Amino acid sequence: MKVLVLDTIHGGTILAEALLRNGDDVDALDVYRGVGLTPEEAASRQYDLITSPVHLDPAYPLLNTKTPAISHHEMTRRLAGPLPKTVIEVTGARGKTTVSFAIASLFTTKGVLHTSRGTYVYPDGTMLWKKSITPASVLLAAGGAKTHHAEWLVAEVSAGVTGIGTLGVLTSPDDYPIAAGKKSALAAKLESLAKCTTVLVPKGVPLKAGWHVIDDLVSVEGDVLSWNGGSFRNPLLTLAGYREPLKCAAAAGLLLGLDPGRLAGFAAIEGRMQYYIEDGVPFLDNANSGTTKATTLAAAAYLRNLVPNKEIVLVIGEEHKAVCEGFLDDAIRQTIEDISPVQTIAVSKTGGLNFADARVRALSLAKEHNAAVLLAVKTWR
Repeated sequence: MKVLVLDTIHGGTILAEALLRNGDDVDALDVYRGVGLTPEEAASRQYDLITSPVHLDPAYPLLNTKTPAISHHEMTRRLAGPLPKTVIEVTGARGKTTVSFAIASLFTTKGVLHTSRGTYVYPDGTMLWKKSITPASVLLAAGGAKTHHAEWLVAEVSAGVTGIGTLGVLTSPDDYPIAAGKKSALAAKLESLAKCTTVLVPKGVPLKAGWHVIDDLVSVEGDVLSWNGGSFRNPLLTLAGYREPLKCAAAAGLLLGLDPGRLAGFAAIEGRMQYYIEDGVPFLDNANSGTTKATTLAAAAYLRNLVPNKEIVLVIGEEHKAVCEGFLDDAIRQTIEDISPVQTIAVSKTGGLNFADARVRALSLAKEHNAAVLLAVKTWR
């Protein structure tokens, strides 16, 4: 089969390599940077199938031909080889990484966890590699699961799931435009989830027959999460940034026949409300790909509750251009005004300090002002 893979940046290269191993004849086109094969050259050739990311403008000329076209998500599903007996795919605008880590913590058997923070073998937590969460990366995670004789795979996936999952999880009902503003991200995610055997979603999204709603399975009051037959306490449940992910993971555990009570010991992960002391300075690290005004204000309130007698040195901004939803300048300015830090360090994807350098500067300023540091930069880590 002659296949054209569009977009080599967001997982297209992985798909092209997998197709070549499958014996197909493949062309790969970098639609964003304009290097290598040109659109004109591709247009002059005949293809049996085209695959493109869901976020590509549907008006892109090579998509408007008589050649059948499928998404990268669907191509990944078609190319997936042997899989563990249990596969959980996690997608959503917020909370994907936290939910993925929390679900992985429910298992007592050997498995592989694939997230934006890295791909790990459980239960020892050994990191295999760090890749993107484009759908094509699921092929690599599945390969790692096979190599390590994993019984389960939890995979965080951007902009939808591939459909290989025995359980597909949507972490939040938030929507935003993709594909040059012509498509709904939520609609794309819901369409992909329909291919999974079992689906778990938050309230507020259109339901299909047999789909499960998180709030129908679990509830939270204060720091206690309950379900029919049990409950557990975890102080993280008082934080919105953890309450919803832990509810989601607990509900997933019930559907998988696992004990949600194991989440009583779940601790904050790096970049997601993690509190620690460095060189005598309190830090609250909430710098991740999902950082927004709302999460930053919540983090500031949490930090002030932990160290009420200290001012805040705020590190804020957006570092990585590949983040789908931006931390817009107006939102950043309003966040700074609302928090009123003693010092502010701005991080920008267009210049100035990067996140690592800003963090070092913040430590110095915090010592100078006897303050605490809040890290609130939208970035992939």
